[in-house]
Amino acid sequence: MTTLTHDGPAVETRRARVGFGFAALAAASFGLSGALASSLLSTGWSPAALVLCRLVIGALVLVVPALVELRGRWHLLRANASILLSYGAVAVAGCQLAYFSAVERLPVAVALLVEYTAPVAVIGWLWARHHQRPTRLTALGAVVSGVGLALVLDVFSVGAVDGLGIVLALLAMAGCAYFFIVSASEDDVLPPIVLAAGGLVVGAVCLGAAGALRLVTLTATTADATYRGTPVPWWVPVLALGVVTAALAYVAGIFAARNLGARMASFAALAEVLFGVVFAWLLLGQLPRPVQLLGGVFVLAGVVLVKLGEPRTRA
Repeated sequence: MTTLTHDGPAVETRRARVGFGFAALAAASFGLSGALASSLLSTGWSPAALVLCRLVIGALVLVVPALVELRGRWHLLRANASILLSYGAVAVAGCQLAYFSAVERLPVAVALLVEYTAPVAVIGWLWARHHQRPTRLTALGAVVSGVGLALVLDVFSVGAVDGLGIVLALLAMAGCAYFFIVSASEDDVLPPIVLAAGGLVVGAVCLGAAGALRLVTLTATTADATYRGTPVPWWVPVLALGVVTAALAYVAGIFAARNLGARMASFAALAEVLFGVVFAWLLLGQLPRPVQLLGGVFVLAGVVLVKLGEPRTRA
């Protein structure tokens, strides 16, 4: 992964604004998935079936624009074939498969908390691989964001946890960290829409194969989903999962990482949990508790500290 050089104050400020805009869009798009999926799961859909539909629809949305983007540059596919395969298998299918396997053994809050330690893994990778030692403000921001995340998820009310579940959640965390590391890379760079499309195609194939091998359960129904007491045809939230929480979310996430770098983008992505709480309130009527609102303040404060602690070179 390339270390980006410092561009000057004006360019850096513009890139940061663009990057945070895409980070917010990605966080909101990813954060919508939980509320949309919740009602479908209650009607009989399995988590893996929802994820597979999400990946397939997202891939279908992006394939044609990706092919148009590649016209005359087909060599990029050959040069980045291994990246596309690993990105789809690890950052897309592997991350989600590990997460859903973890929530079969752990409370959702614990699994999410472990997965969202990905920014710490990104910091460790950049330190070990690129000798980018985190500043004190970055380290403080990581701690503050972690405390805020724990408050938002209310993990302090959880009892004993399963050891294998923690291992699976750590694998999901590794996949999440890999997403930011690869997305921020500008070595033989693939356009964001091409990287997203390729990752979704590979991820869908991997998850479909896992279903065929019965590693995951694929069940679906055509019963209406219900949001705020209003019945909605099943295909509406499924389509939204594919178009918004897959196609749009992955492209926006890659643009965010390209502009902010892997470290900053991974911390900005913690806003996904906050958006998840908001959408659960809007669509499901689940009101956030005061401790969750306080946690949101901590998360945002941590992101600000990480931004203030960013070195003059970033990756």
